Parts: sequence; C-alpha cells; structure tokens
Amino acid sequence: MPIRPTTIGFILILFSFGTAELMTRFGWLEIFENIYYDLGHNLSGTRVEPKHVAIVAVDNRTLLEHQDEPLIFWGPRFAHAIEIIRRAEARVIGVDYLFTVSAESWLKTFTLSPTEKSRTYDAPMRAQLASGQVILIGSVAENDQGKYQLLLPTRDYLFSLPDGPMDVGLGNFSADKDGVIRRFFPTLFDDGTIPNLSFPTLLAVRSVGLEPTDLSWSLGDQNIPNVIHTRTIGFVGPPGTIPRVSLSRLLDSNPDKDHEIQNLKGKVVIIAADHAGNQDVHMTPYARGFLGFEGRMMSGAELHANIVETLLSGWFPQPVPSWFRRIYLATVLAIGTALFFRLHPLQGIGIGLLVGFICAFLAFLFFRFNWILPVASVYVGLGVSYLGTLGLRLTGEEKKRTRLRKMFGRYVSDEVVEKLLASGHPPDLGGESLQVTILFSDIRNFTSICEKLIARDVVEMLNTYFSKVYELILKEGGTVDKFIGDSIMAVFGSPVPYKDQALRATRAALGMIETAREFRSWMDQHFADKDLPVFAIGIGLHTGEAVIGSMGSPKRMEFTAIGDTVNLASRLENLTKELGWAIVASRATIEAAGLSVVTGKQENVRVKGRKEYVQVYEVMGLRSKEGEQ
Repeated sequence: MPIRPTTIGFILILFSFGTAELMTRFGWLEIFENIYYDLGHNLSGTRVEPKHVAIVAVDNRTLLEHQDEPLIFWGPRFAHAIEIIRRAEARVIGVDYLFTVSAESWLKTFTLSPTEKSRTYDAPMRAQLASGQVILIGSVAENDQGKYQLLLPTRDYLFSLPDGPMDVGLGNFSADKDGVIRRFFPTLFDDGTIPNLSFPTLLAVRSVGLEPTDLSWSLGDQNIPNVIHTRTIGFVGPPGTIPRVSLSRLLDSNPDKDHEIQNLKGKVVIIAADHAGNQDVHMTPYARGFLGFEGRMMSGAELHANIVETLLSGWFPQPVPSWFRRIYLATVLAIGTALFFRLHPLQGIGIGLLVGFICAFLAFLFFRFNWILPVASVYVGLGVSYLGTLGLRLTGEEKKRTRLRKMFGRYVSDEVVEKLLASGHPPDLGGESLQVTILFSDIRNFTSICEKLIARDVVEMLNTYFSKVYELILKEGGTVDKFIGDSIMAVFGSPVPYKDQALRATRAALGMIETAREFRSWMDQHFADKDLPVFAIGIGLHTGEAVIGSMGSPKRMEFTAIGDTVNLASRLENLTKELGWAIVASRATIEAAGLSVVTGKQENVRVKGRKEYVQVYEVMGLRSKEGEQ
C-alpha cells in the first residue's frame, strides 16, 4: 500500500527536527549560534544606558602628567583618588591592579637606611583599604606542574583590608572555544577556598550590603547561587559604553566641584588602566567585524563593569525555554517542508532563504529583549528538509513527472505540462469521464490536391500547415490528440481542466480558419503551376462528456478520448461540407462558450448514429469586451 504524501511529509519533518536537535545537543552548532549572537550585539549598538557602574581610568592624560613616577610609587595617588571617590559617595570601589608588591616592601629589598618616609610611604593607601569600601583584585594562575594557585595582593595591603582575603575578588575570565568572552563565573571555588568570588561579583554583592559567604544572593531580581556555574553577560554596548572619568581629574586641586566626579554617587567604581599599550584587553562579541562593523577589543575593566551592571540590573540574556524552542523549530520546519513539496526546487531554495531570513530577524527581535532564539538549528532543519524533498522528487515524484512530460509533452504546451505537474493531480491513466470540448478539422479537397502533387510535396504541405495550427491549439491550452491523414483531433479540458474550455476551443477554431486563409499564399508560392483548388478547412466542435485514458496494447499505448462526444464532433466536421460553413458547433458548445461567440446560421440536422436532431450553429467570430466583433 503506497504511503500517503502527508505521512511522508510528517516523517521528513520529524527527521529534520531530530537532526537539528541532535546537532544542538552535541554542541556542533555552537560556533554558528555564537556568530549570530555576536552579530546581534554589533547590530544593536548601545543596548541600555549603564546605571550602576563607572570606570576611573588611568588613561594617557594621567600617565603624561605623571610620566616620571614609576607605578609602584603611585600608592598615595591611588589613595587620594579613592578618598575623592568615597567623598562622592560611591557604593564600593574596586581597584583593578594586582599589587604584588608595595613601595615599602620594594624599598626594603635595597640595603638602604630606613627613613620615616620609606616606612610610612604606603600609609595613605593602607588607610583607604581599611575603610571597608575597597575591593582589591587577585588571580588564579597555573604553575609549571599544571596546578592552580592564587595570586593575591601584597601582604602590606592584604592585612589592611578589614576582612583580609574576603575583600579580594578574582579577576579571571572564562572564554568560549572560539576565544570570545560571553559568560562569567560568579563563583570560582565552592570548596572553602578564600577568596572564591569573581572580582565583579564581589563588587556587586558588597555594593548592596550582602555577605560574600551567603549561600545565594538576590541581585537585580535574580537569585544568584554561591556555587560554580556560568551566567551570560548582558553587555550594555560596544567598548566605550561604560562611563569613564580620567584619574587625572581626581588628582586635580579641586575635584569636589567636578560634575563628572559627583556623578559617581551611588555607583560601583572600578579604578583601572585604560591607556595606550594596556595589555589587559579581551575578545568579546564586539571583537568580530560584521558588514562594515569594525571589530574592537574590550578592556578587562570594562568587562568587569559589564558583569557588575548585569548582576545589579538582572539583565541576563537567556535561552528561550526548551518547550518553546522545540515548538518553534517544529512549526518552522512544518511550514518549510510544506512549501518545499509544493514548489519547484529552485523556488524552494528561494523560499528557504526567505524563511531563514525571517527566522533570523525574529531571533534578533528576541535578542533585543534578552531572549536567545536559536538560528543555526533552524537553518540545519530547513536544509535537511529541502534536501529530503529534493531526494523524494528525484527518486519517486520526479519519475512520475518525467513520465507525464514524456506522455503529454508532444501534444500540449509546456505551460499545460507545468500546470499539470503543479496541480498534484495527474490524470487517471486507467480512464475517467470528463467534461471536454472536442475539435475536429480536415482539409477541403485534399484528395484533389494529392492527385496533383508528388508524395514529397504532400508531406511538406501537411507538415508546414500542421506546424502552424498545432501552435494555435497549444496556445489555447488544448491537447493535440492525434493527426489522422489531413485531419486533426484536439481535446480542450484534459489533461488540465479549464472552466472556459469551450471558449478556448472556439478561439482556436477561429484562429485555424484565419491561418488556413493565410496559408493560401504559401500554397500559391510553392505550387503556382499546379492549378490546385483553393486551400480551405472545415472544423467541427462539440462539448460533452468523454472517456479519457491511456488505451491501446501493452506495446503501444496512447492517451486519448473516446465516446459519443468525440463521434458527434467528427460528424459535425463532416457537416461543414454539406452546410458550406467553415465552423460547425453544437448548441452545447455555444452555450458553454458564452455570449461572446458570434453565430450566423443555425440548423437542426440529423447525423449518422443519432435518431434525434442536433441543433448546430455557424461560428462567425467573437465579440470583444466592448461588444465589437
């Protein structure tokens, strides 16, 4: 029992869906999803205005103003800056410098006599660290044995912090396989190691008065568990979006009146390097170049700031729920598969690209609201579905199409063949009864013409004439059923049905009469000395039911029409000689063709094989839409 097309389509949808899901689960599509995710960032530009964080930058201006002073001796300057930031009422201050040595401890390595200044040089910095508003940065490093160990600030600073190592955050980032940072670990250790929180997490936790040792924290309407897990960074925009204040402005003589410094009130402030030659730069979604967008690296301080903003705002990009993703994928594949089955393969490629573009645009709209809608899996599913439908066409359906082309290509126009193929309802070759219009035509005085021409000339004449009228019939959607000597039999309404089949047949008959008149000049040119009768034809038309099917022997089959309708059309063609009309049409054909047909004489006649009279009309022409003949 053959499988129904709907069943085949359903199986193909399931296979496409399963392939996309499998590739997603194994992570084979991650790189492509990441590329589109990065593109969404670049197209969006600044996504939100940062409200919770700012950067105090050690920029080029700051370095130029203090270029003669080694950074190790900047303790008092950092202390002064921290004091100004505290006076501006910032929530908490993070220093993104790993102070592995202090000025005092460094001076002790020299055999110099200690002085009051060398013993108290870092006192201002230690005093600021002891305020409880400052977080220092540490790091996790891998040694030569492949083991991880902590790099913490110098003891001079570490012991100045009220909670010691608990006031240190780890500045390590976690990159994806392609080297791009899109996620972060709020907690790096959950085995009792101290420090264990990432630098931005500790800043966010302290800024709202929570304890770093809590089992979880409520930040930005999100519950963040104090265990090792990853979160997606909600970038506020490309590099440069986080507000910055130059450290040199805090070191000016009157910083308390600086409007930008006063805007630090209530914010998490990160002091960090942001000058030429700074090596603390990383790849983020904005590092890729897309469609004219220049890829730009992001400083470590701005990465930390984006994470702080993500935590405090609760603005986390997150994947759509699994149930929604699956329903969405199945719906797209169902639509795509249905279209692939109905359209030509080349049209299928176009519609597949269109559906893919719509899905990509929809995913971008979701991204604007921090929902991550898969794109690559949709493309994979559509690709598998398209290839599946193409394979089915080549193996099964295409064979049927080839058979239909072979059977009807010589008798109907290419347009009719395409309509027949596109309809999805091929004719029943076993036979079916259809309403059709039959046209019969033959050449007047053909026997007399043949007597005066040699065989080669007769064949040339017929081929030339048949070629002209053949095109007329095809143009009107008719099927040339057969050539019988000098006669033509054509069927209108099969294999492709037309509501106006009778009108089409009438129009074709009138065109054939005009072609026959024009053909006289060809006859005169080729056989001027033969004294031939005037070239003319007669046509009979009848509309009714006929049996249509493939008939003949196993070695020779022919798709044709038989029945009383065919016989009567043939009889009407014979009547053209008796009545002297060029076209004889039955009443059934005239009524079916409509009021646009112009008729002349009419008669009630008897035809061979029928007892009752048949009402026939002389067809003269057609009326235009304006009523003219």
